Amino acid sequence: MGSRKRKAEGSTTDADESAVQTTSSAPREGDAAQRERIAGLRERIRYHAARYHRDDDPEISDADYDAMVRELEALEQQHPELADGDSPTAEVGAAPSELFAPVVHAARMFSLDNAMSEDDMAAWHQRLLRTLGATPTGYTCELKIDGLAIALTYEHGKLVLGATRGDGSTGEDVTANLRAIAKIPKQLGGAPPAVLEVRGEVYMPTAAFDALNRRQAEAQARLFANPRNAAAGSVRQKDAGVTASRDLSIWIYQLGRIEGGPALGSHSETLDYLATLGFEKNPATTHVTTPAEVMAYIRQAQLDRGARAYQTDGVVVKVDALAEQRELGFTAKAPRWAIAFKFPPEEQVTRLRAIEINIGRTGAATPFAVLEPVFVGGATVGMATLHNADEVARKDVRIGDWVVVRRAGDVIPEVVGPVTSRRDGTETVWQMPSVCPSCGSAIVRAEGEKIARCSGGFTCPSRVREYLFHFASRGAMDIEGMGYRTVDTLLALRKIATPGDIFFLTPDALQGVEGWGDTSIGKLMAAIDRARARPLANVIVALGIRHVGSSAARVLAQRYRDLRAILAAPEEELAAIDGIGQVSAASLRQWADEPDNVALVERLFAGGVIARDPEPAGERSDRLAGVSVVVTGTLEGFTREQAEAAIVAGGGKVTSGVSKKTSAVIAGASPGSKLAKAQQLGVPVLDEAGFVRLLEQGPAALEREPEPEPEPEPEPDPGLA
Repeated sequence: MGSRKRKAEGSTTDADESAVQTTSSAPREGDAAQRERIAGLRERIRYHAARYHRDDDPEISDADYDAMVRELEALEQQHPELADGDSPTAEVGAAPSELFAPVVHAARMFSLDNAMSEDDMAAWHQRLLRTLGATPTGYTCELKIDGLAIALTYEHGKLVLGATRGDGSTGEDVTANLRAIAKIPKQLGGAPPAVLEVRGEVYMPTAAFDALNRRQAEAQARLFANPRNAAAGSVRQKDAGVTASRDLSIWIYQLGRIEGGPALGSHSETLDYLATLGFEKNPATTHVTTPAEVMAYIRQAQLDRGARAYQTDGVVVKVDALAEQRELGFTAKAPRWAIAFKFPPEEQVTRLRAIEINIGRTGAATPFAVLEPVFVGGATVGMATLHNADEVARKDVRIGDWVVVRRAGDVIPEVVGPVTSRRDGTETVWQMPSVCPSCGSAIVRAEGEKIARCSGGFTCPSRVREYLFHFASRGAMDIEGMGYRTVDTLLALRKIATPGDIFFLTPDALQGVEGWGDTSIGKLMAAIDRARARPLANVIVALGIRHVGSSAARVLAQRYRDLRAILAAPEEELAAIDGIGQVSAASLRQWADEPDNVALVERLFAGGVIARDPEPAGERSDRLAGVSVVVTGTLEGFTREQAEAAIVAGGGKVTSGVSKKTSAVIAGASPGSKLAKAQQLGVPVLDEAGFVRLLEQGPAALEREPEPEPEPEPEPDPGLA
């Protein structure tokens, strides 16, 4: 099955088999159900954030992702007792890829809060008014470019560092690749300051994107879904020459920091100053003075959207005066003085020719629509997801219908619903097939589940294909060269049937196969050999256990350090682990008890997969058990990684966001907004010396010393009365 059909399955991958269809459903009653729903949303949001920000390969639309985030935010507001500083609602982007060296941003790169309607914009203006006591003196309106956010640092006018946003605090060092983009100045003109950091959006013009996909098609290589993915993937190339060939461009939209430059009073003045140094700002950027003018700009930008030479997905509105920006400040993840108005998804009407199903790596049978091709959301769409049988029935979508298809520049188009007024009686109602079209096994649907599944296990070619691709993917066993094309070749040659067979491959398996020479075979064998020693968390992710994502995998690896110990653990013990819970524990236990999976694990061990982490170097203790710590700013005696490792070695927990549950915030130089949040919530703040005491003494170091009793005032001298 081709890659487009795989993407039609996207919303039912194991990390999120029901993310899209359940995001609008009401949570079940009871605290346990609320806790389970919140935990599930957090895991799925982290997964899809990583797919979008880190992997440049999203599986769900922006609208569906935003819906999950909005539901989680609403649930957290309704249940503050379930709040968690680690929640993705307090995070920006996703953790940076390990392909590039990490870069700690001198000033955090925040994301933006979203507005979906004029009412949302009016509410934002009311919040500004309450804080400032008056309407802002002006606004800057900018097109929201669909690309990759980056930070550029210059010293005395020379480009010295380029980094992606990453999780907002730490990005990826992609300096060499950014140097290959012609529109990025390597040496500033004018009178540059001693140090300058600017933020911008690297994007790919529509014409360049179309030309790139034509070249990809001619080379029988993977096509890019949209310009955003193409731009992000081009910046993250190991070979800067590839980046240079992709015709990328950039708009600069923000000053990060400046040392030795002029005094600047507004954002629009700042953009004009940056232009004198050689940076390009988007010519559509405009200064306005009233909320009414802001909305007029947004409406016109939406009308002009299709006529531009690049993709936009909204408008960013910023309070212009820097003094007002400082007064408004930041939330945990976004500036209060800016907001992103997101354009609604684009829709078209086309004929639904057929409904077919795709079998995913867990056997999930996902219906998808085969459409008369239609251009929507910047791409020609021939297939669209239907999520599951219940969704098909709920929307009353029938074969032969005229249907509304939505695609907002996203990877996965979806069928919104039928145009019932155009029915002529020839349409037919669809039902889930009773047997798998790939292997002929029964398709079954467990009671209480939305997803029907093929029961064929590893005998199903479609499931095996998807499972093998996932197993070898980045974030799992990361076997470079084991993509769909290689998997299909090995399956056709009957050289592999399960993931365990990968580790028994020999060079002879591909000798004489077209496209495979000694060099490519050698690289694949070396990649397989490296995979044998992958960290335990990667192995757990690769196994594709339902409800056990990357976060749960890290928790399990840290707790047990051995795959055999995990798979032998009782369900009750697993469920009691912080970060696992009953649903994940039950799913893991069920997976471990299935004979096919037992055989798979033994096959992996026989093939040399270690699946065991060494004990960490240094002394481990439980001195910090129950202590949750946030590290912010720069410490003199510890790198960020060393500080966090010391906390974990002491039995503590490191979190990325400050909440009422945070035990302490370790604040070094340039701590940013986390320090203010800690002070606001009354969370103890420790300097580096206090951090050392915490490591040595445990929670006792957090107990405040009693205030000294004031000395009694001396009695007055009667002689002076």
